[in-house]
Amino acid sequence: MPSPQRLRLACSQSRTLSTLSATLDALASTTRAAAAAGVDLILFPEAYLGGYPRTCSFGSTIGARSDAGREQFLRYFRDAVDLGDTPRGAGEDWVKRRLPVPAEKEYRGDGTREFLERLARETGVFLVTGVVERSGGSLYCSAVYVCPRLGCLGKRRKVMPTGSERLVWAQGSASTLRAVTTTIKGVTLTMAAAICWENLMPLLRHSLYSQNVNLWLAPTADARDTWLPLVQTIGNEGRCFVMSAISCVRRKNLPDWAPDGTTYDVASKELAPKTSATNATTSSSDRRRRSTVTIKEGEHELVLPRDESEVPATSDDVAKPSGAATVAQKLGSAIADDIDGDEFVCRGGSCIIGPRGQILAEPLWEVEDGGLIVQDVDFDDCDRGRLDLDVAGSYSRSDAFKLTVEGLNIDPPA
Repeated sequence: MPSPQRLRLACSQSRTLSTLSATLDALASTTRAAAAAGVDLILFPEAYLGGYPRTCSFGSTIGARSDAGREQFLRYFRDAVDLGDTPRGAGEDWVKRRLPVPAEKEYRGDGTREFLERLARETGVFLVTGVVERSGGSLYCSAVYVCPRLGCLGKRRKVMPTGSERLVWAQGSASTLRAVTTTIKGVTLTMAAAICWENLMPLLRHSLYSQNVNLWLAPTADARDTWLPLVQTIGNEGRCFVMSAISCVRRKNLPDWAPDGTTYDVASKELAPKTSATNATTSSSDRRRRSTVTIKEGEHELVLPRDESEVPATSDDVAKPSGAATVAQKLGSAIADDIDGDEFVCRGGSCIIGPRGQILAEPLWEVEDGGLIVQDVDFDDCDRGRLDLDVAGSYSRSDAFKLTVEGLNIDPPA
């Protein structure tokens, strides 16, 4: 009989803490807890190390940048991770540690790579985590694969930052889309990460399908309702398991550099935090408002649609009289809570999907700390699914359709 092809997978719904060292400590604690639960591989969210710059404007509009925004970027830049790679990306030379090491130093970078490799080795857990990587004068949204036996097997940089991310993140090379292979407990894995909205790029998806990936890693910052059907589609198309990890965070728990500072002292070169009154005004008028609100009724929580005819536009307005006056008053209290920072700026939604698009682990919502979803899976299910669909092979019509990617070999790894 063939050996079982079963592994235990976990997604961590973790938020970035105020410093890199604190976040690394939290990553280590979560990984050790996962190891105690028998987890073989764990995925952390997009930009977990370094931080996703949610809510940040960096003082920028088209044609103008502010001193306060540049100071905010400086703080973000300093919190990013230096993995010892080059701006162009050294590929195998970085993986194999063939790059020169500065005099009087043991390694390149800031030691984060070595920390992750040591943690994987000590716990026996294969780690994949999102990082904001600093190289030269640029930042990259990256994902790094860390094996307990061999250390870093690879690293890739997001090829297409989305929307305002383009302001602070450089574009990575498509060559880093190469899948990584490893064996865990006799199970051969071919894994690759598509970061956030890269999953919406059909040709990028096909470049990974072509490599016969059986474990698809989707660290993201997308908590929209449309994310779940997207990763279900990927599992179904690729006949692969899909792991998606996303941070969950309240406004008050954003990293120190994230809240916008509206004033900047040129002499001291420091940001001045907003006052509570300024925060209240900005919070209620400048951010996107939620379409639902949660209220307490006795021992129960009710999730209700926000009715614009009954809800004050700001906390200073008076609720309009209506048959739902009590609800409107409670909605007003909810808005006040948002202003105080209890609003979720990202609700999470980490999940695990099977190779025919089935939901194996339901999305985890509004669990800010300690969210860990664990799922036992059978990788034989990927091959079972190839009976009727292999989008890069028997189902591809390769005589008619062809894909080439600059700098990337999309053949399955040996």
